[in-house]
Amino acid sequence: MTTVDTSLPHVADPRRGSDFARLSREIKQAGLLDRRRGYYFARMAINVLLLAAGGLAFALLGDSWWQMLTAAFFAVVFTQFAFIGHDAGHKQIFRSGRRNDLVGYLHGGVTGISYQWWVGKHNLHHANPNHEDRDPDIEIPALAFSREQSRTKQGIHRWITKYQAFLFFPLLLLEAALLRITSIQAVLHREVKRPWLEAALLTIPLAGYLAAVFLVLSPWQAILFIVVHQGLMGVYLGCSFAPNHKGMPIFTKEQHLDHLRKQVLTSRNISGGRWVDGLLGGLNYQIEHHLFPHMPRPNLRRAQPIVENFCARNGIPYSQATLANSYAQVLRHLHNAGAPLRDRTA
Repeated sequence: MTTVDTSLPHVADPRRGSDFARLSREIKQAGLLDRRRGYYFARMAINVLLLAAGGLAFALLGDSWWQMLTAAFFAVVFTQFAFIGHDAGHKQIFRSGRRNDLVGYLHGGVTGISYQWWVGKHNLHHANPNHEDRDPDIEIPALAFSREQSRTKQGIHRWITKYQAFLFFPLLLLEAALLRITSIQAVLHREVKRPWLEAALLTIPLAGYLAAVFLVLSPWQAILFIVVHQGLMGVYLGCSFAPNHKGMPIFTKEQHLDHLRKQVLTSRNISGGRWVDGLLGGLNYQIEHHLFPHMPRPNLRRAQPIVENFCARNGIPYSQATLANSYAQVLRHLHNAGAPLRDRTA
């Protein structure tokens, strides 16, 4: 599905303007916008301990091909750090913007992602999810999310888009590296508020990382360690974000919906219980997260039945799928979007 169902209103009905306000009251009355600092302190402490455990394992294993397992472990840990950075960017941890930014900057330094660059990009996505002209998350050179987008591709990007459903997961191997490169470019071009701070946070941890890897491992082992670590981190990040919106309706500038419907209709939740909550960093509650981006991660699980019930009472489609089924939907959507490039008669 690439466009909005024609049965949906293209112009927001003014009578429905109070829907989000009514839902917000239910959420506030349940106390689900209250901060959960204890949860975040515990989560950050666990992540630091896991990072330290990985560092200890790296030091003890030394010059060994078994370090590729350490690289895979670091991919998981670094992604968990990225989830905390995401929450800090949404001001979920503290009421103080300065404290959230402190956490965000530090976690950005660990993961190699510019915090302020990412916040700016991500806020644009939240304001207009799946909008063909305003959502940067569907403006990817090598991928198309509608047949119209696929027809605009040229060169190598056109070939990739043609087979994008088959290449999607291999392409995710590059995601972490591309985020790091784009972050460095944003800092160099002064597209962030504090370029010198971000430059230090991106370069000092990276220098320490490279020094440790090349000092402890042989050159070929060091290179493979970096490839495994960054590649699997990219796959993990991509697999955490891709199910949330890909394959959901795409809006054009001619179509307008109120805030509630815009966020719900373009988002997909992932079911599966608490292990999925931990695996995806709470992003499996994408509908609730988009409606209430400041809501602390552990409260999203409690908000989900309230939002789903509210949508049912108001006739608003609420999308939810298992993790495996969500990936199947994404791949089918990508395959369909690239169809014009495979049609020799087109």
